[in-house]
Amino acid sequence: MNDATRLFGLLVLSTLAWRAPAAEPADVPQVAASLDPLFTAFMAENHVPGLVFGVVHDGKLVYTRGLGIQDTATHTPVDADTVFRIASMSKQFSALATLKLRDAGKLELDAPAERYLPELARWKYPTADSPKIRVRDLLSHAAGFVTDDPWGDRQLPMSEDDFTTFAAAGVPFSRAPGTGYEYSNFGYALVGRLVTNVAKRNYADYITANFLKPLGMDASTYDIATIPKAHHAIGYRWENDAWREEPALGPGAFGAMGGLATSANDYAKYVAWVLSAWPPRDGAESPILRRASVREITRPANYTISFPPLDATGCARSSGYGFGVHSQNDCILGQHFLHSGGLPGYGSNVLFVPNRSLAVFAFANRTYAPASRVVRDAANLLVKSGAFPVRAAALSPALRAMLDAAVHIYASGDVMSEPAAFAMNFFLDRDATLRNADIAALREKTGACRAPDAPTADNAMSGTFELPCEHGTVKVNLILAPSGKPSLQKLDFTQ
Repeated sequence: MNDATRLFGLLVLSTLAWRAPAAEPADVPQVAASLDPLFTAFMAENHVPGLVFGVVHDGKLVYTRGLGIQDTATHTPVDADTVFRIASMSKQFSALATLKLRDAGKLELDAPAERYLPELARWKYPTADSPKIRVRDLLSHAAGFVTDDPWGDRQLPMSEDDFTTFAAAGVPFSRAPGTGYEYSNFGYALVGRLVTNVAKRNYADYITANFLKPLGMDASTYDIATIPKAHHAIGYRWENDAWREEPALGPGAFGAMGGLATSANDYAKYVAWVLSAWPPRDGAESPILRRASVREITRPANYTISFPPLDATGCARSSGYGFGVHSQNDCILGQHFLHSGGLPGYGSNVLFVPNRSLAVFAFANRTYAPASRVVRDAANLLVKSGAFPVRAAALSPALRAMLDAAVHIYASGDVMSEPAAFAMNFFLDRDATLRNADIAALREKTGACRAPDAPTADNAMSGTFELPCEHGTVKVNLILAPSGKPSLQKLDFTQ
C-alpha cells in the first residue's frame, strides 16, 4: 500500500466517524444479497453471458457477486477480479483529470478550448455569432456536436496522429455551442487530448499515475492487451440466438471517452473515494483531488430535463449533466448521480447516492447491455430496505439555539417569551397576538410537547422538526435570517 492509498483510507475512516451511526452491520450484506435474483433475471432477459455487480457503502465494497462466464470458450466464471470494459463510465476519470489540472492552475474551464487544443483554432462555427467552445462545454456536452454513440464507439483504435488530422479538419456542428445538450464521444476525445497537451503526457498515463495507482487500482488499464487472459471478460453480441465475440477495440485517442477496463474489486476503490467527498466538512483533503472538485462533477452544468416514472410504483426524476455524470433527483433516492457505459461487447452502469454513502454498479459482457434500469432497481431496493439511512449532520449551533427557543415558545404559549429570537421581519409579517392565538389553538389539540430527541437538518440555516406531544406531534418549521446574530425570519407550528 503506498502513502497516498494509506492516507485515503484514513480520510475515509475520519469521514465515517463524523457521520451518524448506520444500521446494524449485519443488515447490510443480507439486504445486498437480496439483489442476486434481480441481476440473474436481468442476465436471462438480455442474453448476458457474464456480469458482476457491487454495492459500496461507508467506504468499502460490502457485497459483490459474479454471475455467468467471462469467456464462452473456457467457461471461466466471472468473479470480482474479472476485468470488463466500462465504456463511457470512463468519462468521469477524464473529467476529474481536467479538474485536477485546473486546480493546479494549468487550465481554465471557461477559457476557449482552442487555447489548449490548437487544432480547433481554424474551425468554422455554424453561425457568425457562435461563441468559441469552452473547456466547460466539452465536459458538459454543450459544444454543439452531434450525438455520436454508434459512430464514436468504433473510433477507440484511432491513433493520436490520425486524431490530430481529423480534429484539425474541423467537424460539422449540430447547433451553436452553448445552446443545447447533445451527448458527444468526440467531445470527450477532445478532453483526452486537452489533458495530454496540458499535462504533457498521454491522458491514459496521466490518469493512471494520478488516479488509478494512488487508489490501488492495479488491475485497471486503458490497454486491453495487458489484461491477463485468466481475468479478461471477452465482449459478445447476441445474434441469431448465439453469442458472437466482438472485435477488441483500442487503445487509442478516443479512450478518454470510453477506454477504461477495470474489475469490481478495483472499481469499488474508486467509488468509495468519490463518496468520501461527502459531506462537505473541515479536515485533511485527499492527496488525489480535493473534495470540492470531486463534488463539482455532479453539479448540473445545463439543460435540466425530467423523466416520467419508470413504472406505477416509481417517481418522476429531474436530470442534468455535470462533468462526466448525470445528476438526478427523485422521490426514492433523492439527490444521486450516475452514468452508463456501452460498447460493442459491453454494457455497464454506476449509481451514487452520496447522502447515504451508497453506490451500486454493474458490468456485463454483452453489447450495449442495458444495465441502467437494473442498477436503479437495485439502488431503490437498498434504499427502501432502511439499511442505508441518510447521513444527516448534527445541527449547527445557531440552528440548535433557535430550535431550543421554538420549543420554549410552544411550551409557554407566548412568542414574546423569546423576544431576542426574531428577525426584524417576523412581527411585520404576522403580529404577536395572532401568532399566540395560533399556538393556543394547536396546544389544545396536542397538549404538552417536548424537544425532539436527536434532531438533524439538511443545512445549517433551516429545518423542519417534530416535537413529541401528549396527543400526537407538532411540526416546527424554522428558517434563520441571513444576519450575523442567529434570529428567526420564519417560525411555523403545524400538526
